[in-house]
Amino acid sequence: MTQIRTLIVDDERLARKRILRMLSDDEEFTVVAECSSAHEALEAMSTKPVDLLYLDVQMPQMDGFTLLENLGREKLPMVVFVTAFDEHAVRAFDYHAIDYLLKPFDEERFSRSKERVKKQIAMQRSGKPDAQIRMLLEELRHQRLGTVRFPVKTPGRVFFVKMEDIDWIEAADNYVTLHVGTDNHLLRETMTSIENKLDPERFLRIHRSAIVNVDRIKELRPFFHGEYMAILKDGTQLTLSRSYREKILAVLGT
Repeated sequence: MTQIRTLIVDDERLARKRILRMLSDDEEFTVVAECSSAHEALEAMSTKPVDLLYLDVQMPQMDGFTLLENLGREKLPMVVFVTAFDEHAVRAFDYHAIDYLLKPFDEERFSRSKERVKKQIAMQRSGKPDAQIRMLLEELRHQRLGTVRFPVKTPGRVFFVKMEDIDWIEAADNYVTLHVGTDNHLLRETMTSIENKLDPERFLRIHRSAIVNVDRIKELRPFFHGEYMAILKDGTQLTLSRSYREKILAVLGT
């Protein structure tokens, strides 16, 4: 039996040990190293052949994506991302991730992930095309667009705001404010970065400092100098600037 040489990379010791334990009862996997940082992982992979990475995204000094960029795409092993936040999933697929495990995951979810890895390994080693895995990733990508959540950190807890619950988003220097009903949530994000995470068929930039859920728009009223006023269902009034006017008018069919 050919072993799947596996490297676990996570800055949390308990997270590494949990993955190690879940792999220990499967003789097809052999863990060649555990690494607490991306730098350790790069060093380990320079001396050990690796087929599979269980990779955390958010780590000090160098995150998981930077680690992969340092490896180079032609040298990438298969990757299963393991993270507490789901905001990186779409970018993970750009690296042809086999799976994306959202902490905390249970043994059943981890077992399904292992089976995906085994199938992909078998197809690669047999020279068969990986169309099945590509179809799976495309399916997961579409699911991801429907289930985006944004983590909001408050003293003592982290809670999540679903994308579809957001009415509109407002720029605030290097932060953005999510307007959700009568609640406002401040995130450390730029407008460009958060726009890239949103479903472009549901959310549109109407101003350099405003993104709107188009389902919340009640009406558009002509304003000054070719601009419009977007009136939301809750009565909020937002300026639709000329530079974004044509796009949103086309989407709304007006």
